[in-house]
This record gives sequence, structure tokens and C-alpha cells, in this order.
Amino acid sequence: MSSTRDRILQTLRSHPRSTVPELAEAVGINTISVRHHIASLQAEGLLGVEEVRHGVGRPRLVYYLTEKGLEKFPSRYLRLTNRLLDQIKDTMPENQVNQLFTRMAEDMADEYSPQAKGKNTEERLGLLQSLLAEEGFTMNWETRGQQIHIHEITCPYYQIGKAHPEVCSVDQTLISSLLDIPIEKVKCILSGDNRCTYVLPVLDTGR
Repeated sequence: MSSTRDRILQTLRSHPRSTVPELAEAVGINTISVRHHIASLQAEGLLGVEEVRHGVGRPRLVYYLTEKGLEKFPSRYLRLTNRLLDQIKDTMPENQVNQLFTRMAEDMADEYSPQAKGKNTEERLGLLQSLLAEEGFTMNWETRGQQIHIHEITCPYYQIGKAHPEVCSVDQTLISSLLDIPIEKVKCILSGDNRCTYVLPVLDTGR
């Protein structure tokens, strides 16, 4: 990749949810030029944008790669992964396949659980956001009445999930385990929604 727009895409791949000034600094052009390229990339459906509140004042705009944008970076491992999962599903009963994904997510949660010990809900959500980012997810959350809505804007499992939707249980199990409460999935990228959304009740912040 060598063009300015490709460098913007590459930057967002390695640094999801970047602002215009951050992109301008990374790519080495002024903010006016970045905005011009961003508008073009958004028109092609490669970038999404979201308002994020940051202290006092107007919310800032952060940009991220859409699923279409992520597809600009095909992985040579995708075909191998799909083949491996095909073989697993051909040789194991469906319930054992589901248990395999659940167990994998539980192992991940066990790895991170010491970091969540003693933290309240808000602190656990912050930890969860960092951990999911390490796994390739872009996640945020909001409180709506008596519910917390957790949004996954990008999902590293999307391409695999199209052929093997069982993989969706991994992040759901991980989120539920770290927050120590069952969650409900109300939106899914694989179903055509623009994000995956999980809902859980507001918990005691002193927990």
C-alpha cells in the first residue's frame, strides 16, 4: 500500500478509532487533506464514524474500518482456519463443537479474571474494552435506563463467522464471564446489523 488513502486504511487497521489529527500525524499530511480522503472512503463504505465524549466540551469524532474496509486486508490464514473448522465439524457432533468454542472462551476469561477481581461494573467494562481490543474488537458501551448496552463495532471473527457462526459464542461467553452475569445479544453483524450489541442489567457500581 502506497497511496494516501491506503495509508489511512492501514493506520486504522493498526489503530482503530482514530481522530482526524491522529490520522494526519500518522499519514504525514494536513487535516484538511485527511478530511477529504475520509469523505471519499466513507462514501465507498470503507470507514465508519462515531461521536465519543472526552471530558468537557464537544464530543470528538473517531473513525474506524467497516467490515468492507477490513476486507481490504485479506488474510492468508482465513482459508486454513475455515478448512480446520470444517474438519472439526465433520468429525465432531454439533454439541461438542459448541462446547469447544465455549471452553475456549472460558479459558480466555480465566486468563483475564485476576485482573477483574475486586473491580466494580464500570471498571470491569473498561478492562473488557482493553482486553477485547487486544483480541481485535472495537467495543464501547452506554447506559440506557436500567440496562447497559455493549457495542462491538468491529469483529475480527466476521469472515470466519460467515461460514462458522458458532465462533460468535466466544466473545459473548468472554464478556459474560468477565462481568459475571448473563448477557443477551440483541444485534449481530452476521445478521446484517452495523454492530453486535449485548444487553445486561445495570449492576451495583460498588460491586
